[in-house]
Amino acid sequence: MSISEEPQVIVYTSALCTYCHAAKRLLQKHGVAFKEVDLTDDPTLRERLSVENGHYRTVPMIFVEGRFIGGYTDLSAVERQGGLAHLRARH
Repeated sequence: MSISEEPQVIVYTSALCTYCHAAKRLLQKHGVAFKEVDLTDDPTLRERLSVENGHYRTVPMIFVEGRFIGGYTDLSAVERQGGLAHLRARH
């Protein structure tokens, strides 16, 4: 995969998280390609991400264009402001 093919959105999730499922549905609804990283069996990575981003161990942890934006509520706010339009997959 070349750098230009890297996803602009990365969503760190856990298997039983309803907010994680909601975030993925919201991105799919808007045609936004994303990479999902399941943290269910990786507490070390989850802790590292939490410390680095000041986001205490909750998921989803959503990164847009390399920048941590927060969780589902934050993603919803970005969506309401029209901030997902530029991330739509180009065909």
